[in-house]
Amino acid sequence: MDRQGFTTDSTVHRTSDRGRHTAAVHNSRAPRRVGIKDVARAAGVSLGTVSNVLNRPEIVAEATRERVLSVIDSLGYIRAEGARQLRGWTSRVITVLVHDLANPFFTALATGVEQAAREADLGVMVGTGARDPAEAARHLALITSHQVRGAVLAAGDGAGRTVAAFRRHSVPFVIADQNAPQPGACSVGIDDIAGGHAAVRHLIEQGHRHLAYVSGPDRLQQVRDRHRGALAAIEEAGLPKGSLREVTGPALTVSAGRDAGHRILGLSDRPTALFCANDLLALGVMQALYVAGLRVPQDIAVIGYDDIEFAASAVVPLTSVRRPAASMGLRAGRLLIEDTARDIAHEHAHVVLQPELVVRQSTLAAPAR
Repeated sequence: MDRQGFTTDSTVHRTSDRGRHTAAVHNSRAPRRVGIKDVARAAGVSLGTVSNVLNRPEIVAEATRERVLSVIDSLGYIRAEGARQLRGWTSRVITVLVHDLANPFFTALATGVEQAAREADLGVMVGTGARDPAEAARHLALITSHQVRGAVLAAGDGAGRTVAAFRRHSVPFVIADQNAPQPGACSVGIDDIAGGHAAVRHLIEQGHRHLAYVSGPDRLQQVRDRHRGALAAIEEAGLPKGSLREVTGPALTVSAGRDAGHRILGLSDRPTALFCANDLLALGVMQALYVAGLRVPQDIAVIGYDDIEFAASAVVPLTSVRRPAASMGLRAGRLLIEDTARDIAHEHAHVVLQPELVVRQSTLAAPAR
């Protein structure tokens, strides 16, 4: 396998803000703790329904469950046993919230967090929720009720609702898979602008002048940054901006890639090379091209992003921009554990990992036209 482009060195920025946990100041004017009765009253349900939402959510109607979880989040309700654990910092569990466990990239990231937890003799609770606010709220309710030690957030929440909710509940967290440092917290991200630049520069070096970027939801910073890097490579090569068409999609999935592939096939001025925002999109695009009788890379070259395990084992091995998912999870997990340790002086760190271009057969032929 021929590799070129970027190394896996990382850049770490330390802030002067000490991330130490301080004891709360108690006085006679402290607000009354929100109880389960307050939640039931605000949600318009019985105490039993609130209990079921917290302990057996599967037996509660979805609309009712979402309403109760929304009230729990807005009121900042924490069960009493969680509060007792908080005072003693007895929890031996951390959590990781990812965008989508069906994507092997996030499975690898969670595995890295698990390794960090294992090193510290801690357990890990994994959840998803970026695409479903109700599911994210349910996961936060579980976290606060059991008072886990802290969270690694890799949910790709462009609106910042997840971060805001964790701040409201005073749950320590580390941001992963976003190169956007948050004040008062650690982060571990990837230089996706560099990754997008490397991908399109490679296609240009292969002789392509008519390209397309197959993207996902624009709310995701990673998707926008990869596009920015791709445009920078177009400009650097002296090509007109119109040389890179954008084909947008609703998700970063194989099915969204197939749909994008069908739309590309219908273009009268079809591009000769495609840069896909992740490998799942690329695999879906390649399926659509194969069904239509087109050859990769002879008719259309395809490059993905993430370098998941399936990239190398595709029928036509996929060129991809590798992101070190497991290393990212490991770094994020270690930072979280350090941040929440009572006996370790901690400074918040903002770590930026570099991507690596991995060249395979899907881009190794010159354009056919």
